[in-house]
Amino acid sequence: MMTSIEATIEKDGSVRLKEPVSLPHPCRAIVTIFDEPAIADTALLSEPALAEDWNRPEEDAAWSHLQPKP
Repeated sequence: MMTSIEATIEKDGSVRLKEPVSLPHPCRAIVTIFDEPAIADTALLSEPALAEDWNRPEEDAAWSHLQPKP
């Protein structure tokens, strides 16, 4: 059985799994390193709360002077 688990590899090479893993015995693994920085989960979790506050007509009006003119 193959299972994929998200992880972050720190600058020193240590691997931090995003969720706990319980295995019946030692297993082989393949690590794929993406050439992009890791995004903190808290940043992703706060996006809906910020969007609720930012995506309002009052906010659009307040920042309209920064929008390019058509």
